[in-house]
Amino acid sequence: MTPETTAPGKPLTGALFPSTRLAVSGLFLLNGTFAGAWAPKIPEFASRLSLGESALGLMIMCFGIGSLVLMPIAGVLIARFGTTRTVKGATILFLSTMLLLSLAPTVPTGALAIFFFGGLMGAMDVAMNGNAVEVEKTMRRAIMSSCHAFWSLGAFIGAATGGFLIEAIGVIGHAALLTAIGFAALAVIWPAILPDTPHPSEERQKARLPMTPLPYLMGLMALFSMIPEGAILDWGALYLRDELGASIALSGFAFGAFSLTMAVMRFAGDHVRDRFGAVRTLRFCTVFATVGMVVAGLAPNAWVAMVGFALCGVGISNMVPIAFSAAGNLPGFAQGVALSVTTVMGYSGALFAPSVIGFIAEHTGFAIVFALLPVLFVVVLLLSHHAVHADVRGGH
Repeated sequence: MTPETTAPGKPLTGALFPSTRLAVSGLFLLNGTFAGAWAPKIPEFASRLSLGESALGLMIMCFGIGSLVLMPIAGVLIARFGTTRTVKGATILFLSTMLLLSLAPTVPTGALAIFFFGGLMGAMDVAMNGNAVEVEKTMRRAIMSSCHAFWSLGAFIGAATGGFLIEAIGVIGHAALLTAIGFAALAVIWPAILPDTPHPSEERQKARLPMTPLPYLMGLMALFSMIPEGAILDWGALYLRDELGASIALSGFAFGAFSLTMAVMRFAGDHVRDRFGAVRTLRFCTVFATVGMVVAGLAPNAWVAMVGFALCGVGISNMVPIAFSAAGNLPGFAQGVALSVTTVMGYSGALFAPSVIGFIAEHTGFAIVFALLPVLFVVVLLLSHHAVHADVRGGH
């Protein structure tokens, strides 16, 4: 395949960093920054609305419901209007939700705010992943792992700075500053977002679910990989503050440490997988994640817990991308069908499981929950031989 332009005015596919790649990477960075910034806000959000673990678990369930409602709608919009218009609209709306979360004075308004925060985060996620696929096609090379690395980098930035900014300029000040920076960044990357066409065929394909178990096994791998990630995002800061005595500023580093190591490993993920193969990489990562989560759950203080979360980030970093890659390359399935099943199953774990964890933790504490979560990784290890499909090389 020769590195030609795919349309007038498009960058050469052989270019490593065309403006369209930088733009979609910027979208991942923005989404991750706002996701990470939510983590240190959770203790204040719970205090403002007088929420215990169970009530906060129900509130976080609204986050998951919002995502599962709006993510399919985003898919329909992509089929009708293309990824470009969908991602631009979703991003504008999503960047406004941090202020809503910070201003909500009552439980009903808080539930509504978190519903739209989770829903629009998910809608933007679907659209920006779709746009990344379009950029891959123009470049004839894979960029998905690096895009997800930018998401993790943004999550680290949001989580690591959130606690300090909340202490320094207050909850509203933090949200206002983050929103202003977000819209300024969007204005910069807006012209470079790759324009594409609608995808009506994908809308028809998604209506037909596969009738064989393999896509659902891929979804189970993604599900059990993403549940611990969601647990750290939603409960890590509260665990450090309430059970390990960390300050607000320090508690933000629970998800920050996890996201930093995840970002670093995702930037290296494609090279590691090419060298060792998807199956060996997945097994190594799963063992690493297991060790990290056990360390975090048994930690005697906040610093040891953060080391555990950091180790867990190293492990989980490439577990989910490998599951998604394997689903996208399953033989005998229409393009996108198995991947859509895996995506919905995986994200449902990250979105809904933390609310269940909140109910359990109210009676047991978070330490025992984090120490027992690695049981899920055992299932991933048992299914890891299916990751061989991730080594199938498509024709980018």
